[in-house]
Amino acid sequence: MINSGGTPSGRIPGMPASPSTARAINDRLALELLQQQGPLTAGQLKTETGLSRPTVADLVERLQASGLIRVVGESGADRRGPNARLYGIVADRAHLAALDVRTESVAVVVADLLGTRLAEASLPIGGDSEPGPVVQRAAALVERTSRDAGAAALHSVCVGAPGLIDPSTGELRDTTGLPAWHRMLVAALQQRLPARVIVENETNLAALAEQRLGAAGDRDSFAFLWLGQGVGAGIFLDGRLRRGASGGAGEIGFLPVPGTAGIPSAVDCDGGFHSLAGTAAIRELGQRYGLVGESAAGVVAAAVAADHAAVLDPGCVVLGGETGHAGGEALASRVEARVAALSPLPTQVRAGVLGDAAVLSGALLTAGEAARRELFG
Repeated sequence: MINSGGTPSGRIPGMPASPSTARAINDRLALELLQQQGPLTAGQLKTETGLSRPTVADLVERLQASGLIRVVGESGADRRGPNARLYGIVADRAHLAALDVRTESVAVVVADLLGTRLAEASLPIGGDSEPGPVVQRAAALVERTSRDAGAAALHSVCVGAPGLIDPSTGELRDTTGLPAWHRMLVAALQQRLPARVIVENETNLAALAEQRLGAAGDRDSFAFLWLGQGVGAGIFLDGRLRRGASGGAGEIGFLPVPGTAGIPSAVDCDGGFHSLAGTAAIRELGQRYGLVGESAAGVVAAAVAADHAAVLDPGCVVLGGETGHAGGEALASRVEARVAALSPLPTQVRAGVLGDAAVLSGALLTAGEAARRELFG
C-alpha cells in the first residue's frame, strides 16, 4: 500500500513515488481487494488498505468514474448514507472465454470479469474431419456462446491445448503430431475476435486450477501429473509455474524409455513414455496382467511420481487426467506408498479434485488475470 507521496515496498529510500504512481498503486490495491473479497464499504477499504479516509474517498471516486466499480448495495439494514454504501467491481465491464481444445472435441465457457460462468458449450470433432470446416465450426461455437452469455464482445480468451507453447511468441508449436486444426483455430480466433487470445499448455492450466481451486491449494511447490489419452506434467516451484526455456517443462511423454516399440521424435511422442502411460497403454497393461484400471495405473503413476520426487523434490504430487480422476484417493494412496519405497524424499500424493473441468477452469483463471492486468493498470 502507499499514500500519495509515500514510499511503496521495494522502492529505493529517498525516492518518493509521484502522485500519479501512488494513485495507480492504491487503485490497483483496492481493485484486487474487491475482486478477492467481494463488495466493501469505503470504511472497510480504509481498514484493509491502511490508506487515509481522503485517499480512499478519492480512489473510490476515480474508480467509479472509470466504470470499474459501482455501488452494489448497503452494508446493513441499520445503516444508511454514504458510509454504508457497498462498492463492487463492475463484473460486466469485460467478458472472458476459456477453451479446452482436445483431439476430438472443443469445449468453451464464457464468464464475466469476476469469473462467474454465463454460458457453456461443446463440440465433438470427428477424427477424419477436414481442418477448414472444423475451424469454422469451432470459431462459430465461441461466437455463439459469447452471444448466449450476453457479451457484446470478448476482452480476453485463453485456449488450452496439448503441445508446446513457444515462450517467445506465445504460439502453439508443431512438435507433437497435433491435428492441423489446433493451430488454425488459434489463428482464426485472433482474426475473428476483438479480443486478446492467449494459448497455454493444457496440463499447465490444469495444474494452475488445482493450485488455485483444488487439491494443491495449500502448496507452493508440487508436481501435477496428467494421466490420460496423453501424459504430461505441470510443475509449480516456490509458487511459480515453471515452463522451461522453450516451453517444454513437464513434457514427460517424450522421455525415451525401454519397453516400447521405438523411440520418440521431435514431432511425435510415440515410442516415448507416452506409449507406456497413456490411456491405451494402461488399459492394455491391465488386461495383460488381470489388473483393474486403478491398479494398472498405479504401476505407471508411481514410477513417474518417484522420478519427479527424486529430480524436483516438490513434496507433493497431484494425479489428474482421466486416469488420475478415475483412480481417486484409492490410486493416490497406493502411489504414495510405492513412492515412499522408491524415493528417500517424503512426498505426498493426492488425487486431483477438478477432473476434466481442470483445463477450462485454469484457462478461465488465466483469461481473467490477463483482463484484470490491463483494466486495473
